[in-house]
Amino acid sequence: MASDAARDALRLPREEAVVNQGLEELSLTPNSGSPPRSPPPPASSSTRITSNGVVSIDITSRFTAAASTLEPGDIVKDGYFTLFESVGALEIMDPKMDSGCVSAEELVDNDHQQLMRSLLPAEVVGIIDQLLCLEMAWHLGYPLSQTLLTSIYMTGILNPPPRTLNEADYMRRQSAEGTTRSPAHAVLRAYCIAVIKTVGDIITSFKSEVYYEEEDIATNTYHLSLLEDVGRDEIRQVLQEARTAIVEVGDAWADTVSLALEARLDFRETFLTAIELAELRIRPDALKVPWTQMTDAVKNIKESHDLGIAVPAAFNTKMQGLLASTMPPRPIVQPSFEDAVEQWSRFSTDGAEAVGILAYEDPQSLLNFVLTFQAKKPQPLAYIRVLMQSFIFAENIMLGEHSIRQIMDDDLSIVVLPANILLDPINDEIEVARDPRFALAKHMEEFRIRSFPAYLEIFRTLCQNRSRARRMMCHILHEWERVQMDAEEFDNLVESTLNEIPENSLLAGTGPGDKPLPLSSWAFLYKIRLMEWVVQLGFELEIYQADELAGMYWYLSYLAKRRVMHCERIRAFTLRSHGEMRQRGGGRALPGDQEAVMTKSLTFLRTMMLDASVTWELADALSCLYAALHRTGLLKTPVRPYSTDELRYELRMRPFAAIGLPALPSFETFQKEAQQSTSTIKAILDYAEKALGGAKKGCEALTRFTEAEAFSAHHHERWLSGTKGMHKSAIFAGLAVASLKREVVRVEMDARSVGNGAESDVGAAALKLTAQVPKPDKCYHEWWIVPKVASATSS
Repeated sequence: MASDAARDALRLPREEAVVNQGLEELSLTPNSGSPPRSPPPPASSSTRITSNGVVSIDITSRFTAAASTLEPGDIVKDGYFTLFESVGALEIMDPKMDSGCVSAEELVDNDHQQLMRSLLPAEVVGIIDQLLCLEMAWHLGYPLSQTLLTSIYMTGILNPPPRTLNEADYMRRQSAEGTTRSPAHAVLRAYCIAVIKTVGDIITSFKSEVYYEEEDIATNTYHLSLLEDVGRDEIRQVLQEARTAIVEVGDAWADTVSLALEARLDFRETFLTAIELAELRIRPDALKVPWTQMTDAVKNIKESHDLGIAVPAAFNTKMQGLLASTMPPRPIVQPSFEDAVEQWSRFSTDGAEAVGILAYEDPQSLLNFVLTFQAKKPQPLAYIRVLMQSFIFAENIMLGEHSIRQIMDDDLSIVVLPANILLDPINDEIEVARDPRFALAKHMEEFRIRSFPAYLEIFRTLCQNRSRARRMMCHILHEWERVQMDAEEFDNLVESTLNEIPENSLLAGTGPGDKPLPLSSWAFLYKIRLMEWVVQLGFELEIYQADELAGMYWYLSYLAKRRVMHCERIRAFTLRSHGEMRQRGGGRALPGDQEAVMTKSLTFLRTMMLDASVTWELADALSCLYAALHRTGLLKTPVRPYSTDELRYELRMRPFAAIGLPALPSFETFQKEAQQSTSTIKAILDYAEKALGGAKKGCEALTRFTEAEAFSAHHHERWLSGTKGMHKSAIFAGLAVASLKREVVRVEMDARSVGNGAESDVGAAALKLTAQVPKPDKCYHEWWIVPKVASATSS
């Protein structure tokens, strides 16, 4: 019975047997079990394929006859099917895996009928609004195959590839015959062509900068030509012709619909102009105009959206089967119109703000501009971040008109070398090799060459998405460790050279602990700031668990404390240099330009020390608060059977393990400081209150800083908003500490009244409080996660 069942299972249907027989006759491989075949017939006169050792046989008719017996979805397998081919065949005609699979209902080509039919102007408004949504979906990271290439009008223009702008038409046959297209089709064609050109230009700009396709945006064009060879002026001419068509229609269309179409054409032209002007990287006021006009156009589009009529038949996924891609079919990504318009409005606003970076004041303002801009929530979209990269780095010219050396020298002048001979441009004009200034120029140029890649990488890193920025910071930390080592070498060379210049010998220091070491001090300051940013981004990205916050905030305070000490050291040498320069001038005041540079440096150091002090005290206070919450049991440590505290410590500190200074604290030190088991809970909270008092005073002082004092040129509002968020975090933390301390004191007093020890009785049940760790986006500042402490009865 079993053998009969097996034979029945292997028995082929009659139709499949016929197909296999037909295909078997087409096989070029001899079958030992079949009689020898007759020689091939002579080739017809029309067949002219000749090759040595190859016999050509025309099998077209026989193949067609065999294939005609197949139904859609049937698979043919012969004895020579490999395993790889078998697996691949499983995807054929599978709607989930075969992008070329077409259902029986879709066998009739309705796309051509849709392309050729007349359109109402309201339908054009509806199609354009859906294209706006799909275009924003592409900006959000979805591929073109799921967004813009689902439009039959877009794919009709791109397939087959147009050779000229006149051929870029989804009604190509009628255009070639000289048939005049209707005004509605003229407007839709112009809009689609402008979209294609804009997308092509944006993809080109992405390829010239650093981005991550799997994280930011999909730039795969599937080998389609996106009108790269067509000039922008030609696109503007097409848009103008569309406007003329609207005007010529006159009263045949409602005025509101005509204005709605004009607003959409205006949006496309201003977007194209914004991209074109951004390439110039000059005159930021002029570059901001098209972005502002885009914002106005988006408002007009939003107000006139209700005039449109949706046309679902204008969008489908059939084009996915024709694209040069191995991706299985994917559905259309369709954001809601409200979400898309909100994204477009933010997109144009961010573009207008990004242009402000070209108004250069000094490197520290530039750095703060990028820091605050990329910290916006939600973060600017990928194209805006790439646009900012191009503003800063394109063609190795910073901000369109400044050399890398100029930016670096300005930075060194502000941080460690104000009005210093090391940055005197006259040194470069010395040609006598025995002159010490010749050696100074050589040493400084070598230092710039070695350090500028790491310096520029900071700006490039900050232009990435937040997760990628933190990863890249972990890598460039090691680059800055190398820069600091190189800087120490150049500091020694510079010191020995300065000793040969009598009037500048005082700048070299008099003892081992009395050396300014300006270059290594500059490198160390950037390195320690990078370390702080890595930790702070960890809070923003929710990398650390609730029971790890006490330890990581303590480590942040440890780093900020070192930054305070380092800035104090730099400031001491800056003041000494200032006094020595006045002493060499006979006690007179310095020349105006030198005095201005010196004042700017001291202002920067003051701001940096105050910022570091606030970070130190606020991080210290939050560390104490979280330690107290864990000690009282209000925050519990989850059970981790496959993890230990030491292993998690090694994981969190891995980015800093190879850094020499500041030295990484041992696990024992880290655990001791995070838990503070040797102090009472009340003592911990007392210390937190004191630290928060200093943090609040520091924030109040920072909020009173002017744009020049805060080094926040052209972005003072963003900088002030972040500072106020930090201030509110300190105030909110103070309330949490006060609530917890009040309950701890009450429980201790109750414990004493009954003769029990105080500390052992302080627990979550006795305190009648609840504690909750909020998400970063629910806090006043994403870097300062302040726990919510509330009464158990009120919650």
